[in-house]
Amino acid sequence: MEEQQAVTDAVHKTELRTSGEIVPMIVAQSDSYPLAEIRAGFLFSMPVALLLTAPVAGMFWLESTNMWVFLSLLLPLFWGATLVIRFFPGIKRYLLSGEDMEAEVQETALAAFFTERLYKTRDANGILIFISLLERRAWVIADSGISDRIPHERWQDAVSVITCGIHDKKQCQALCQAIGMIGEILENEFPIGDDDHNELHNLIIR
Repeated sequence: MEEQQAVTDAVHKTELRTSGEIVPMIVAQSDSYPLAEIRAGFLFSMPVALLLTAPVAGMFWLESTNMWVFLSLLLPLFWGATLVIRFFPGIKRYLLSGEDMEAEVQETALAAFFTERLYKTRDANGILIFISLLERRAWVIADSGISDRIPHERWQDAVSVITCGIHDKKQCQALCQAIGMIGEILENEFPIGDDDHNELHNLIIR
């Protein structure tokens, strides 16, 4: 709760200097990654079933290569491994390519930009800081009013700060720092106006 308040305060403080509408959004993961569960199931169940087939078959006076014994071991081992992955989702990160995770994070961030209505601000100045914890990745999406004047590459330093913070288990400090960095960029191009008011949430957690 203290960390959530710290992030909310960082957004509020930053938005006193810029008309940009900054919205950090934190999600546990960008996808359930069923393919990772299947990979884990086969990586564990295949070698274990092969090792156990001969001794188990011998217990029933069957051939050591009996296919039915192998399958009877493979299936429960497979489903057991997939259940373990569901309870410990962090393992999925080691079963997915960086490209797959990057693509999922970007796609989910783009969907969130629209579902959370960041495109509905008066001056098209919403900016989403999307953080996906499982993948240890972040993505910044700015509405047209900002992106027409500030290239996406300008946010990369802030993204790097966030991803390093997730890796070091200092997510809150890193996110607050990144909010300040983004605010400095926005302040130069989009200073606060006399009629400015907060149009969006200061923090979204899913």
